[in-house]
Amino acid sequence: MNRLFCTVELSDPAITADRLAFATVKSRALRRRADVTLYVPPSARGVTDLPIAVLLHGVYGSHWAWALKGRAHLTAARLIDAGALPPIALLMPSDGLWGDGSGYVAHGDHDAERWIIDELPALACELVDGCTRRSPLLVAGLSMGGFGALRLAGKYPRRIAAAAALSAVTEVAQLDALVEEGRHDWSKAPADCSVLSALTGSDAPLPPLRIDCGLDDPYIEANRALHRELQRAGIAHQYAEAPGDHDWPYWSATLEHTLRFFGQVLHPTEDLA
Repeated sequence: MNRLFCTVELSDPAITADRLAFATVKSRALRRRADVTLYVPPSARGVTDLPIAVLLHGVYGSHWAWALKGRAHLTAARLIDAGALPPIALLMPSDGLWGDGSGYVAHGDHDAERWIIDELPALACELVDGCTRRSPLLVAGLSMGGFGALRLAGKYPRRIAAAAALSAVTEVAQLDALVEEGRHDWSKAPADCSVLSALTGSDAPLPPLRIDCGLDDPYIEANRALHRELQRAGIAHQYAEAPGDHDWPYWSATLEHTLRFFGQVLHPTEDLA
């Protein structure tokens, strides 16, 4: 049987959608509509400058993947209830749905980077009571989203309070095997092509960083190489490896460590380096 669709991402019906909200907006940066899944815990009520935590999806994915494949909202709720994470507004955006994946970089006809850095926090301020221009912005992502999160931390260190990557793509060329449409109109700036270039080329002190990767992940050697280069450059960061592959069982489990890391950044109790 011939397949019409090369890739299909389907939500897990066993995961509850309690307290999730979904928004579609017309993005000027993307020049198209974009979708966002939001989770705001009841404990956020009355909090001023509510932190904004953004989770970026990978190739083939969309705004719903972190919640309805990765249980992100349920993990966040559990950690908030346990006191390991303060109340946050959890935003899970699409990347603009360009081709198989945008890389979260500027293209010739749209800018996924500005969508994440400028428009998404502004949307949080419009939709979520307690979110303000002073709200800390924390960004994490898996695979292509990890590439985006770390790069953005290097390019916007004054704006991002912390960044984390799970199973990160570390060089944009690694996406060539995954993105059918090609990168002919993507930004060619070094900081848009390489995580290391973005972090070492930062014009201000970097925010706290966390990187993790599964031992059976195809990007494990690339992540180890990034870790070594960051050590050589004297760039403080957390680095972890654990059993797992490039898949949702690993990301679902590891997200807890990422959110605990964000909790430590927001309420420091120990040295994060």
